[in-house]
Amino acid sequence: MKSGAVVCFGEMLLRLAPPGARMMVQAQTLDMVVGGAEANVAAALASLGHETRMVTLLPQSPLGDKARADLGAAGVDTRFIARAPGRMGLYFMEAGAGLRPSSITYDRAGSAFALSEPDALDIAGALEGAALLHMSGITPALGPKGVALADAAIAAAQAAGVPICLDGNYRAQLWESWDSDPRSILTRLVGAATVLIGNHRDISLLLGKTFSGDGAERRREAVDAAFDAFPNLQLVASTARHIVSSDHHRIAARVDTRQGKHQTAEIDVTGIVDRIGTGDAFAAGVLHQYLQGAGEQAMAECGLALAALKHSLPGDFCLIRPDELAGFSAAGGDVRR
Repeated sequence: MKSGAVVCFGEMLLRLAPPGARMMVQAQTLDMVVGGAEANVAAALASLGHETRMVTLLPQSPLGDKARADLGAAGVDTRFIARAPGRMGLYFMEAGAGLRPSSITYDRAGSAFALSEPDALDIAGALEGAALLHMSGITPALGPKGVALADAAIAAAQAAGVPICLDGNYRAQLWESWDSDPRSILTRLVGAATVLIGNHRDISLLLGKTFSGDGAERRREAVDAAFDAFPNLQLVASTARHIVSSDHHRIAARVDTRQGKHQTAEIDVTGIVDRIGTGDAFAAGVLHQYLQGAGEQAMAECGLALAALKHSLPGDFCLIRPDELAGFSAAGGDVRR
């Protein structure tokens, strides 16, 4: 059991989406929810009973107030959220239906967080007594200032002796919007991580070598290459998703350590309400068991269960309680009374 808070570091966003499965061109109104990859993990772990702290910077505006209030209502410690003038990062989502996929349009350039300096955030203070720092590859994808923020978070965690979990979360739209070098930047960050949430495609990007995701042994080949390249790395967790239609996916999960591995059976996830945040739910499920010292099977199965449940919830946050997670069945079930 690892005692202490999980500190999550990254940008918070507002999601704006037409209700139902409407396209933007059909919209008369937009629904708004709070999210962001790292905030999603913080909220999910808080719902599972962990102490979590969010480190970010929000604009001094009603939108910033909304983001902080919703995260606090989810049980996350918001004391380390800084405020400054500026704008809130947004993204617009058109929910898919049938054979029409969902699509996302970012409107986050020049946000208060993306323009902030590392010394505006009390990262060291948030890490006092922490068990883990969770961050993602989205922060450095925001631009040079995002790279500086990510480097500062890594340096603070190393100085405090706090292990790091990095979710690759590769966002091509963000990296391609500036003169970036994602391979070298992410390689530096992953080199400091103990836990990597990422699959064979992430490892291919990092190592400049193509790895196949077909079959358990080929996935292990990619993981072994990552373990060889990154001595600090101890755990790699990933999912494999086969999309049948917008509301029917087949998903399996895998956890590899240097000592062992476990890959779950594939399950059918149907009647999908919202796919956004499911990868963050998977990360939270893995970390929920990791923080308790569990083995590869428990981590993989918990991650898969939480990810599957998140598909049934609207919004970015996965607010599943421990009893609901314990009662998960891939077959669904009757009303619990």
